[in-house]
Amino acid sequence: MEPLRVLIAEDEPVSRRVLQRAVEQSGNQCQVATNGAEAWELYRAGDVDVVITDWVMPLIDGPELCRRIRAHPGTGYPYVILLTALGDKAHFLEGMHAGADDYLAKPFDAEELEARLLAAGRVLALHQRLADQNAELANLNTALALSARTDPLTGLSNRLRLWEDLQSAHSKLERYPFPYAVALCDVDRFKAYNDRFGHPAGDAALRAVANTIAEQCRGGDRAYRYGGEEFLVILAAQAAAGAATAMNRIRQAVQTLAIPHKDNLPAEVLTISCGIAVARPGTKRTQEAVVAEADTALYQAKNGGRNRVVVFQAEGANE
Repeated sequence: MEPLRVLIAEDEPVSRRVLQRAVEQSGNQCQVATNGAEAWELYRAGDVDVVITDWVMPLIDGPELCRRIRAHPGTGYPYVILLTALGDKAHFLEGMHAGADDYLAKPFDAEELEARLLAAGRVLALHQRLADQNAELANLNTALALSARTDPLTGLSNRLRLWEDLQSAHSKLERYPFPYAVALCDVDRFKAYNDRFGHPAGDAALRAVANTIAEQCRGGDRAYRYGGEEFLVILAAQAAAGAATAMNRIRQAVQTLAIPHKDNLPAEVLTISCGIAVARPGTKRTQEAVVAEADTALYQAKNGGRNRVVVFQAEGANE
């Protein structure tokens, strides 16, 4: 095992020197404190594997030092050995309740101390393995949560993440005086593209469109695959004019990809149509209603000739 980093808290000079010598002769590193308060500061200041503390010490006694160590939010698990006088072994149960792991009777035997340190090393190694496994499990859970919210074809967030983020954006309308916009995008005449070039080419085209949409989004915006050849963009703190400008930029960037699509006249390249709806502070509409309005505007963009952006306009009604 690796050498242990041992902190000795002992106010009696002779006992302290004997302990230090025994710890170092067993191949471990050692630092010493002459009272409980000094030991507490040393413990908080550096990495400590094992604390050997006397029961009775000035300023902070052994049990109180144990309690503070156990309450400290530092990483790792320190192993605490409580020194007790030979006739005070009954105190060990009190020390265990305070947070001690083991005890050593005074006057101590060097071989007994070495055995205690060997046991401490095994316990600490087990705690480290458990900590590593917990960290690995946490990373795996994070990866699984991300995977469950990611579209496997395009790498964009999927509808599960979309509705989570929409709910969050909608709830902010109650606290902040900023609107948000939803833009629903559809690849124009995509079925004809798939029929002509096949599904592998269609998948490649969807990935290219998705990458372009994501690249053109501002830092606060987020793109999602809504389903099939449809994408959705949440535009943070955007009213209608700003959202239209942003989505026209994205629309033009997709057209600039120049992916051949002879069936998509008059452009003859792959294009998208976009419908936008805006949710303003004080709105009584749900986030589902906002998406439905964006879908209505998208339908208007399709009927209006495709490859264009349309903002939803409510007919004669205020929010």
